Amino acid sequence: MSEKLTSQQQDQLDAAAFRRLLQHLDEHKEVQNIDLMILADFCRNCLGKWYKAEADKLGIDVSDDEARTRVYGMPYSEWKEKHQQPATPEQMAAFEARQAAKKS
Repeated sequence: MSEKLTSQQQDQLDAAAFRRLLQHLDEHKEVQNIDLMILADFCRNCLGKWYKAEADKLGIDVSDDEARTRVYGMPYSEWKEKHQQPATPEQMAAFEARQAAKKS
């Protein structure tokens, strides 16, 4: 990373990029979590877990539900009801193949 950036500037850029990622995911609700897991080995749920883990490290009280709401822009149950589609057999096969490949 550039030596020109201070730690505070780096944190600001990291935070802005994270907010942009959340915005992008929000604008593309058609992209299902299973697709993200198949292609990138992470999904919106992973982001929520990472958010919660970082809060825990910093001693900030954030619940699992609050972390997921931050990522999804609404309660997870509402997002699932409105936007989550059942995984197709093809998606499940691709996901299982990805998981098996990670183990070998």
